[in-house]
Amino acid sequence: MKYRRSGKSKIKYEHGMIDGLRDLLESIESIDEIVSIIPGVIKPVRGSGSGIRLEVKYPTQTGIKLLAKSSTSVQEVFIVTNAADILIEKLKTVG
Repeated sequence: MKYRRSGKSKIKYEHGMIDGLRDLLESIESIDEIVSIIPGVIKPVRGSGSGIRLEVKYPTQTGIKLLAKSSTSVQEVFIVTNAADILIEKLKTVG
């Protein structure tokens, strides 16, 4: 199944985002293999550290699921792609 993006941004902005996630997603949205980016559920966590990082969890039927982790929250991020394996390799170089 092929997906095409519509509009200017690949990011779906209707959902809330944890601090720092918007900038991180905007920095990766230019990757050719990304069709769209959909932020999901936010959960609070206990933790320490600073900044935000992306962790690839697993491929989905339409792309991949990531977790965006900060010191106080974790948020699901779904990326629609037609080339999950290539995208996963490219994301390994990102926060």
